[in-house]
Amino acid sequence: MLVILSGVAGAGKDTIIKEITKRMENVCTVPSFTTRPPREDDIPGVSYNFVTKEEFEKLIDNKDIYEFDIHHNHYYGSSRKLINEKASNGIVIKDIDVNGTEKLKEVLKDMDIKVVTIFLRVPKDELKRRLENRIDKLSHEEITLRLNRFDYEESKINVYDYVMKNDNLEKAVKIIQEIIEQEFEEEKSSN
Repeated sequence: MLVILSGVAGAGKDTIIKEITKRMENVCTVPSFTTRPPREDDIPGVSYNFVTKEEFEKLIDNKDIYEFDIHHNHYYGSSRKLINEKASNGIVIKDIDVNGTEKLKEVLKDMDIKVVTIFLRVPKDELKRRLENRIDKLSHEEITLRLNRFDYEESKINVYDYVMKNDNLEKAVKIIQEIIEQEFEEEKSSN
């Protein structure tokens, strides 16, 4: 099963994914490929698979990427091999943007991988505060770029199975755990 967690930059996706994978033994994550440079707290192969633009384009040409998009001037994409391996043997939770979610749902609809999609909502003023207070200190341009994408991403919430507000980390984690457990039980009982 593949659980996709989406929302605007700063919605808390990474924090929630870390908590879910700590608390649920049968849930793992797989790193996306990206051309963005690593941040101070990034762990190559864990946070992301960091590659050059040329390497990323070769992955696309070889059809090693299920979906990809350019975000904030960098490629991001999901590994076909990693998702297939992990999702067919358990539960994968992954942070994927709204465009990637639409693509993955389309690509995987005829495969044996159940896809569950969750969109995290955050009010725009709260999002701005979170972006300004991030530990990795975004530039004014990066904050503006991310805030400008807010309305577009919000306009895609009809693509998602679940839409929830993330205004309390513990509450959000518990709700997502319940969703995963319920969806996994439904998948097991239907097979």
